[in-house]
Amino acid sequence: MAESPLRALVADDEEPALAELVYLLSRDDRIGEIRTASNGPDALKILQAADLDVVFCDIKMPGLDGIDLARVLSNFKSRPQIVFVTAYDEHAVAAFDLEAADYVMKPVRAERLAEAVRRVVSAGGPQTLQSADETDDEVIPVELAGITRFVQRSTVRYVEAQGDYARLHTGQNSHLVRVPLSTLEERWRDAGFTRIHRSTLVALAHVDEMRVDGGRCSVRVGDDWLPVSRRHTRELRDLLVRSTSLRG
Repeated sequence: MAESPLRALVADDEEPALAELVYLLSRDDRIGEIRTASNGPDALKILQAADLDVVFCDIKMPGLDGIDLARVLSNFKSRPQIVFVTAYDEHAVAAFDLEAADYVMKPVRAERLAEAVRRVVSAGGPQTLQSADETDDEVIPVELAGITRFVQRSTVRYVEAQGDYARLHTGQNSHLVRVPLSTLEERWRDAGFTRIHRSTLVALAHVDEMRVDGGRCSVRVGDDWLPVSRRHTRELRDLLVRSTSLRG
């Protein structure tokens, strides 16, 4: 048995199926916190903001189906186990190609769901990518006009804090994601992102110029000049020098 109860997310666009699954899981002592989502985009928002152990998800959902959701999660540095719960059996091969912990057919039987939970527990909860270094390029799901799009981390030049959200700036656009800046700072540190201000992270690879004028430091990223706080100036200079020497 796991050392602590599993934190779970249940995603299904059919309310009766969602309620039944939550009820069955709530009766299992191995399951602790249970969150719910009625579609793929909402599930992604929850998964970006919280560390969960397992996702029980339907496959045919609006906006982003369960297979696509699993593909996005496969790019997470640490991703939850996936259990597909569906009325369709034709997606089983794709599911196991994505290393799903289990594939449960509807209508769900309590004993069959219990077996799925056992498999998740045996697998050890969240999975960590084997090569979690700066060569990995995380994919970030973002919503634009009701459509879920995917932004590669390598295209993000800098990030600005906006309350509990963060705005990702790429070469052409900016995208608001529901992830605190502090979370991204920790997650992306090994990928070359560093804090230059209490509200700004910058990708060292995208810094084109550093300027100190009147004791105030700033960096140019594309067409944007970003202020650097005094407490981060020395560290940033050292990181840029080190980064330049490594590229050379």
